[in-house]
Amino acid sequence: MDTPLKRTPLYQAHVKAGARMVPFGGWEMPVQYTGIVEEHRTVRSAVGLFDVSHMGEFEVEGPKALAALQHLTTNDVAALEPGHVQYSVLCYPNGTIVDDLTVYRLAGDRFMLTVNAGNIDKDWIWVTEHGGGARWKNASTDTGLIAVQGPKAEALVGRLADQDVTKLGYYRFARGKMAGVATLISRTGYTGEDGFELYAAAAETERLWTALLDAGRGDGVAPIGLGARDTLRLEMKYALYGNDIDETTNALEAGLGWVVKPAKGEFSGRDALEKIRAEGVKRKLVGIEMVDRAVARHGYPVLKAGRRVGVVTSGSYGPSVDKYIAMAYVETALAAVGTELDVEIRGQAKAARVVKTPFHPSRVKKG
Repeated sequence: MDTPLKRTPLYQAHVKAGARMVPFGGWEMPVQYTGIVEEHRTVRSAVGLFDVSHMGEFEVEGPKALAALQHLTTNDVAALEPGHVQYSVLCYPNGTIVDDLTVYRLAGDRFMLTVNAGNIDKDWIWVTEHGGGARWKNASTDTGLIAVQGPKAEALVGRLADQDVTKLGYYRFARGKMAGVATLISRTGYTGEDGFELYAAAAETERLWTALLDAGRGDGVAPIGLGARDTLRLEMKYALYGNDIDETTNALEAGLGWVVKPAKGEFSGRDALEKIRAEGVKRKLVGIEMVDRAVARHGYPVLKAGRRVGVVTSGSYGPSVDKYIAMAYVETALAAVGTELDVEIRGQAKAARVVKTPFHPSRVKKG
């Protein structure tokens, strides 16, 4: 018997709004409301709301919490101050990726990890078996999460928050209330636009969602589905676990070497990644622009003079750049910008080239 799909606290709100619901990572989620391209452009030009309550939240605390996270993750957690957020990776000893995640330092010896929805059970086993001595709590079921993304996100969030969010820096967070709901307000996101992620109790999430929609009517706010989330993050060349990174890819070939900090000391995957770095990666994740008018989908072969040299991991039409774009692993010798390649689509070689990324410029507020 198939396992029933899980639902977020906003499931009924999505159905009421006419969303098309689809299975995603064990969850029943909205893929679109009015159309992927329209929703994509709403985020680039105004502000959109994403239900990301399916993501997982783990809390870890105690005198051994920092040491546990230093061992589990590749980035240097000791560099995090309370109120700061860090992007990082969990690696197996061979350097391949258990999951990518964000780490929040809630207090001196208290942290929160936000992990991918489809990996919650796997990650929970991994961190509790390898994060010895610390006190762990899986808060995923109790926590709702709404992302507010777009150039008008700051104005919308500021209208409901009980504090001045214009002073909240990039990858910083604060606790407060929004529309009377206790909220952890985080200036993070994955669309390339300025924005926030709002953590609230699961039971309060729909109240916060409704308040954001009501307060943002003059800003053109709209709910956004998974389809537009995918085209937005693809234009930024943000890797998605399950598509672009997984248990077979290592952090260096995925372009995540910037969050691998061997100088901090021992961590899971350190020795393997140091060896890979010394020898040089055999393939790289690159951005590809289709020269021929065609969509390169996940799993399509990448060719050079008829020889298979890589594989597409994500691909779509990019509404903001008005081009068919993709991400692909290709042999390192063929990863330079400008390299001419082909993508095999239904038995035919379609022309493509390696291009500079991101495909669309980032507009996050970092000042």
